[in-house]
Amino acid sequence: MDEETVSMDDGKLDPSYEKVIESQVHIDNIKASYWRLYTFATKRDWLIMFIGLIFSGTAGATLPLLTVLFEKMVDYFNQFQMRKIGPDEFTSKVNHDTLFFVYLGIFTFFATYIYMAAWVYTGERVSRKIREKYLRAILRQNIAYFDKIGSGEVISRITSDTHLIQDGISDKFVMTFHYLCQFIASFVIAFIKNWKMTFVICCLIPLVGITNGIVNKLSVVFMKRTSDFYSRSGRIAEEAISTIRTVTAFGIQKKLSNLYDYYLKDAKVEGRKKSIASGIVTIYYSVMVGAFALGNIASDIQAFSFATGASSKIFETIYRVPPIDIESETGEKIEVKGHIQLKNVSFIYPARLTVQTLNDVTLDIEPGATVALVGSSGSGKSTIVSLILRFYDPVVGEVQLDGHDIKSLNLTWLRRQMSLVGQEPVLFNTTIAENVAHGLIGSKYENASEDKKRELIENACLMTNAHDFIMKLPEKYETMVGERGFLVSGGEKQRIAIARAIIKDPKILLLDEATSALDTHSENLVQDALDKASKNRTTIVIAHRLSTIRNAAKIIVMNQGTIMEIGNHEELMEKKSAYYDLVGAQRVQSIKENPDLMNSSIPPEDKDILLIKNKQDIIPEEDHHLGRVITNLSASSTILSKRKADLEAGMKHDYEYTTWEILKKVGKINRPEIPQIIIGLLAAIVCGSVYPVFAIIFSHILQPFSKPPDQLKHEAIFWSLMFLVIAVVSLIGQTVQGVAFGYSGANLIERIRSISFASMLRQDIEFFDDELNSVGVLTSSLSGDATRVNGLAGITLGTLLQVVPTVITGFVLGLAIGWKLTLVCAICIPLLIGSDAICVKMLNGFQKKTKIAYEESSQIACESAANIRTVAALTREEDLCNISHQKLDEPMKQGFNNAFRTSISFSFARCILFFADGLGFWYGSRLFRDGEYDLNMMFTVFFTIIFGSMAADTWPKSGKKIENIEGLIEFQNVHFLKPGQFAALVGPSGCGKSTTVGLTERFYQITSGKVSIDGVDISTINTNSLRENIALVSQEPSLFDMSIKENIIFGCRPGQNPTQEDIERVCREAHIYDFISELPDGFNTQVGEKGTQLSGGQKQRIAIARALIRNPKILLLDEATSALDSQSEKVVQKALDQAAKGRSTIAIAHRLSTIQNADIIFVLKDGKVREQGTHQELLAQNGIYYSMVQEQDLGT
Repeated sequence: MDEETVSMDDGKLDPSYEKVIESQVHIDNIKASYWRLYTFATKRDWLIMFIGLIFSGTAGATLPLLTVLFEKMVDYFNQFQMRKIGPDEFTSKVNHDTLFFVYLGIFTFFATYIYMAAWVYTGERVSRKIREKYLRAILRQNIAYFDKIGSGEVISRITSDTHLIQDGISDKFVMTFHYLCQFIASFVIAFIKNWKMTFVICCLIPLVGITNGIVNKLSVVFMKRTSDFYSRSGRIAEEAISTIRTVTAFGIQKKLSNLYDYYLKDAKVEGRKKSIASGIVTIYYSVMVGAFALGNIASDIQAFSFATGASSKIFETIYRVPPIDIESETGEKIEVKGHIQLKNVSFIYPARLTVQTLNDVTLDIEPGATVALVGSSGSGKSTIVSLILRFYDPVVGEVQLDGHDIKSLNLTWLRRQMSLVGQEPVLFNTTIAENVAHGLIGSKYENASEDKKRELIENACLMTNAHDFIMKLPEKYETMVGERGFLVSGGEKQRIAIARAIIKDPKILLLDEATSALDTHSENLVQDALDKASKNRTTIVIAHRLSTIRNAAKIIVMNQGTIMEIGNHEELMEKKSAYYDLVGAQRVQSIKENPDLMNSSIPPEDKDILLIKNKQDIIPEEDHHLGRVITNLSASSTILSKRKADLEAGMKHDYEYTTWEILKKVGKINRPEIPQIIIGLLAAIVCGSVYPVFAIIFSHILQPFSKPPDQLKHEAIFWSLMFLVIAVVSLIGQTVQGVAFGYSGANLIERIRSISFASMLRQDIEFFDDELNSVGVLTSSLSGDATRVNGLAGITLGTLLQVVPTVITGFVLGLAIGWKLTLVCAICIPLLIGSDAICVKMLNGFQKKTKIAYEESSQIACESAANIRTVAALTREEDLCNISHQKLDEPMKQGFNNAFRTSISFSFARCILFFADGLGFWYGSRLFRDGEYDLNMMFTVFFTIIFGSMAADTWPKSGKKIENIEGLIEFQNVHFLKPGQFAALVGPSGCGKSTTVGLTERFYQITSGKVSIDGVDISTINTNSLRENIALVSQEPSLFDMSIKENIIFGCRPGQNPTQEDIERVCREAHIYDFISELPDGFNTQVGEKGTQLSGGQKQRIAIARALIRNPKILLLDEATSALDSQSEKVVQKALDQAAKGRSTIAIAHRLSTIQNADIIFVLKDGKVREQGTHQELLAQNGIYYSMVQEQDLGT
């Protein structure tokens, strides 16, 4: 592989190569800054926030004003006790000043409402802008960026991190400002009253400030690390869920769960550090027990730290200007003729620096010509298409269009001159009509009328032989195709993708294995359409099925990144070289060799492969989006249909758990941390009891001021020491509480994510067919919901456990000392709790609605990032941003409702304290005047209740196991496969071939009838045991973002420990060993997200090796060699033929040369077996199969 390996000096890349590659993946580090979060606030936002701050500041100053009123009230009580004023004057003064409590309460209500509503409102607006800016920035990035970070990180950022940012920039900031103003106002009043004493107390402020600065910085660092680890685990989750059929088929749920847990453990460690660091803030503030305002700031500062840490990666992406910039308005827009040239082009993928994919390639494609690229997998064919679309820039050389280097052309304009049909066509989770209409973006018909668009859509689908199957669907062109088009067959999906490509009449057509998933009949029809579409336009075709390109004006044969030979079909056949050998490998044995075969008779009762006795053709539905024809073969459609019926019958699939049930479940999950939780609980109770004890001491310290100086000094010293004791107790309690709940909370997050992910992987396939369980929604749930549950074992639980003992202890002490005043003052407690309960209930309702809406928006980001090449080729960036903008309208509207409504209950909770103070002084003055209470009783009861009320404001085991499978597979009414036989399924796209394989794997439950293996109904067999004996190679192979070796080992049975020799053996059988061994990192080479660093053929061969490693009893091959070139296919087919010996094999194939040696071939059409027999028997019938063979014969 000398040609492929980059020449290096001292192990380093050529500096010129390195510079080009580095520019494509470089990301500038953005220093985390809290104020950067407000970058996208508008003047209107700043004005609203400024008004909110004014009212927040004034509301914050009202509580310190109470101290002035307290002073006056205490003075009145002291004067009355010392007989300086009489009862009437005492009552009059108390009544007069009590009204000020009412006035301050009313002002606090309106001020609090204004500042809370203002900041929650702007928080929604700014966080929405950040979400939109991030999505736009993501869609703007070049493809190499995604090769580096993966789509999993994008999903984690846009779901979890944006929520943390929103939490840190809305009400938390204005509340912090409120408490700071409260703190400042308190000290201003204190300085006015006694500057000497206040100055002494101020000595503690620098200590608090320094501590806050250090801990805040640590929290940002730990939050950033935690976020990075979660994004890695999110990448694993996204890959697993998006390839769930592969995961389920190989039974690797446990392996992926363990890998997911591995990254969660690292996140948990950083999460513990973050919790402890944040707890230190609370500890230091608790030393200053009297500074309630600063104590309240602690939890808000934690939110700021989390938001700042989460923003780092988001803003790195937002501010990154990619070297290949789709948003750039610079560049020429020329008159396109379609002359494409590659001049001395060499290329290295940024994620595979040690392998040179193209080596000094020079290519000239004339305007209007159809040029075919053929050659072995990994030879650089798809890379050329990627360079023409400018997904990447070459490290050396130029790609030119009509004599212009494409780097000098406007990128958006350039891509809109081309249409691409990829090797693995991608459809978006919307209707068929909208998917086809995506091809009109950037064309002159983009803004045409709906009628004109529908006409163009139907014409394109007629050309691609898609119209007929679409019209058979219940909702026709309005049928939803599902995520990644999973609700339509591979052939149907490819025809829709081709229709999307040709609808805008592009100047340049790029077809990368565009017809690989089509049956022979459809392929011929579509090929005719493509041949017509190719006239008068430059067309580049990549094909392994050489019958599709024999009419090309120029055929380019490639090998290991270089061009071997160029010519048309006849010229290359005359050379009898590389192309001649490729053609020879695809010749199908002709009937002419066996002219005397008799027509074999097939019993009519064996021609029915339907799984349901009562056949249903198409179930008409009027109001339900389905992805495929609802036939007995469409399992996912049947499930969706049943769910609709369930809903219409009034059934609810979402069970509403009560708070108690949730707490019990969380407690069960958190059981290993019970000792830490108990310790934290005890510490919280101690901390919660500080407030009532403080109230008692505070009431006693007021007494000496009415006594002689000597006695005053003695008692003041004693009670001051009691404050010190409280500080020490609080310090210890807060430390223990912070560490204990931080530990249990971090473990809870890790465990819930782990359990949730494992539970998702255990679900039946139909669970993932539901659009409510799309990849974006499920990964969003993993990243966001688990974090929010943390409150049940972390900070929120600690706060709750502090509040309860505070209220109870205060109430009990109050009753013991003076029950009358206690009962009157306690009126505020149920009012506070009631207003908080209403607030929480309203918030829960709003959050549930916004969560669904945000998940829909997140799904757009997830789908876009996972299919970024298709998005870029279609230039859908602006379109997707607009859709996301519309999806965010609903959560923003709900957020505004949230702001305006919940602010009312919050404001009421704030103002009720003022009313309670006034009521307490007013009624207490009566009891004191009448001699029922002395001064000590009066203030002890008052402060215990008031301080108490202030705190209040704040895998499956069932089924038979089968040990030795023989491999007899039966569908009801048809003996499908005898042990050890090789059966093939052929027929048009959508006839039920892949569904048959899916039912054999028990991906779906059949509604009636049965499928049996060795005479045992598979519905009674343990699914894990069943799948351990089956290996699947799918039409679109799924690899995971890890090494080649790890991907192959994923195919092992549980408990199987393959040696390196075993791995190398199956790789040789799959014809991939030579390629792997020549890689610099060999079997440790990383394949990239979903195998993007490998060609389609290389991915498929690794998938075959993964299937062979488990030595399965039953082998399922769903177009297993569709992505292979002829030479590789021939060798791999021999390996598969060899591997099929001794095991039952079912192969689905459109390329008939791969199944001509099958023991039995079933020809399916419309869900029925139309013909069956061996290759020669079917040829002798001169029927459907015979026609298919004739259509694929290349001739000489």
